[in-house]
Amino acid sequence: MKSINREISWLSFNERVLQEAEDPINPLVERMRFLGIFSNNLDEFFRVRVATIRRLIKLQRKTKVVLPESPQRIMNHIHETVMRQQQRFTKVYSKINKELEEQGIFITNEKKLSETQRTFVEKYYLDKVEPLLVPIMLKNLKKFPYLDDDVNYLFVGFKDAQTKTFQYSLIEIPSDQLSRFLVLPERKGKKFIIYLDDIIRHNLPRIFKIFDTSEFESHVFKITRDAELDLDDDIVVGFYDKLKKGLEKRKKGEPLRFIYDREMPETSVQYLLKKMNLAAEENIIPGERYHNFKDFMKFPNFGDESLVYKRNQPLIHKYLEGQKSIIEAVAKKDVLLHYPFQNFDYIIDLLREAAISPLVKSIKVTIYRLASDSKVINALINAVKNGKLVTVIIELQARFDEEANLQWAKTLTDEGVRLILGSPGLKIHSKLILIEYKAKGGRKSIAHIGTGNFHEGTANVYSDISLLTAKTEITDEVEKVFRFIEKPYVATKFNHLLVSPRYTRNSLIRMVDDQIAIAEEGGDGYVLVKSNSLMDEEMIEKLYEAAEKGVKIDLIIRGICSIVPEEPRANGNIRAISILDKYLEHARVFIFGKEPNRLIYISSADWMTRNLDRRIEVATPIYDEDLKAELVDFINIQLSDNVKGRLFDENMKNEYVRIEGKKHRSQVDFYNYLKNK
Repeated sequence: MKSINREISWLSFNERVLQEAEDPINPLVERMRFLGIFSNNLDEFFRVRVATIRRLIKLQRKTKVVLPESPQRIMNHIHETVMRQQQRFTKVYSKINKELEEQGIFITNEKKLSETQRTFVEKYYLDKVEPLLVPIMLKNLKKFPYLDDDVNYLFVGFKDAQTKTFQYSLIEIPSDQLSRFLVLPERKGKKFIIYLDDIIRHNLPRIFKIFDTSEFESHVFKITRDAELDLDDDIVVGFYDKLKKGLEKRKKGEPLRFIYDREMPETSVQYLLKKMNLAAEENIIPGERYHNFKDFMKFPNFGDESLVYKRNQPLIHKYLEGQKSIIEAVAKKDVLLHYPFQNFDYIIDLLREAAISPLVKSIKVTIYRLASDSKVINALINAVKNGKLVTVIIELQARFDEEANLQWAKTLTDEGVRLILGSPGLKIHSKLILIEYKAKGGRKSIAHIGTGNFHEGTANVYSDISLLTAKTEITDEVEKVFRFIEKPYVATKFNHLLVSPRYTRNSLIRMVDDQIAIAEEGGDGYVLVKSNSLMDEEMIEKLYEAAEKGVKIDLIIRGICSIVPEEPRANGNIRAISILDKYLEHARVFIFGKEPNRLIYISSADWMTRNLDRRIEVATPIYDEDLKAELVDFINIQLSDNVKGRLFDENMKNEYVRIEGKKHRSQVDFYNYLKNK
């Protein structure tokens, strides 16, 4: 079976992010922020995926085990691709800088400051920066200091004027506590910005004044560490404590990547590599003067709205806006919410209503990621204080949110919430709410099943979908999912929801097989998969089989896509695109067949092995005919995108979709579609 390696496909996705930084359609500051997203993505890629490949290389060397793919070959390919992308990144950064200068905005450094700017920088340094700096003198240290992951360090060298000896020092650039950028006073109508790095450089004589020198060389570097969690199997230790220990180990993970200013003297590079026990192999990467471009996600816009995306006001939902009770509204009719096009606050309002309604008896929620100041948590705590039975299932192993979720778990427990810390061996990735309330004729429920997290922040930038429903065939099975989470190894039957890990894969295969049968009988077999990633081998093989039998397949995959549309077996029946734009495409939608027997699902699950076999995920059918039509319109709008859509192909060229005629930018078009509705 022909397929594309997941790591290489992921790097291709990140190249699409770099395309967004290049795209002149996007406002200048947004393009700079895309450079930040590219850099942040690459950091995480090294911390997780490269860490895994490196472990496989060591395993193969140690055990001589034969693996399906050579990890060393993959690592070499990664290195070549990253170096090529780094060169492209530098060119894009330089181009954006020139375009900013054309707009009267200049990124300056410590050597180009006017007298007024110098005074401003020095005052800022004394007031804000100096209290945070802890220079480490390296000469007489018996042990080289531990260096944090993904932090910029300034490596400073100078000659002591009295002893005539050369000194080295390390200074951590405190961009976790201060903005990486300082906007300076205007000069002759021009705007200026300086890096925090260069503010420190300007003040090096002040920092090292006891050495009586003014001749300094300084270069920035950073390291990236292995961030995979190692959890021991000690059954005496509770999972909560295991995770805390695992997080402490992660902070001291093995260095994977060393990025440094290519102007750094070779003697300094070798000194640092030796001290950190880093071999001069594929992940020693020479870069430019500045690193940690992830900080560019917060690049300032100088108050100029033309430099950033136009802010679209989240739309109201005609069935929910102004309603006395959201619960009553949903009891009458199913509702779909599309974020960020529509307002996420409806979910907060629903939970707040449930917290104080005398009719509501219980609330159950699954949580994967939360905002740092979570209104969701506030509503749930309020519900407990109002006598509701609140059950929260929180996933402690949400990658890079583990520490936050540990703290939320403690907070919820302290407030009297019934807390369940996931299921052994299974990540809980489903996005569920179940509210039980008194009504005429007995107790009833409404349910939320969605594609995205209950996170007010990401709801503003991630494109996601939520279903709110009172249909008993759905709410009864959502209740079953909560029981299934507590006892995942007890047989549970689902007739409507697709629930991983036991049921989703077989259900998806069965529905694809149904479309194969239709095609073999001369009908219009059809499958649509909108997902973040598509890389499960069995599902890819099933799609190839379906295409070979005449089923038309449309794929809208944001990130990793291991399928090869040009595969000869597919007979030209597979079309795969990726959409990258202002909002991060995060919704999962599956469609099987054409009318009148079309099946439509929204889901928390990608078509990846982990989502199908090792996580608790939920996909829900959409039964309301109006909502089905709305989702079909949504998908058709996306398939028509000839501005931000890219074609997948075996060579991962990321060519833009070229459809003649009117320009269609799907995120803009869908916002207008909902607005007109």
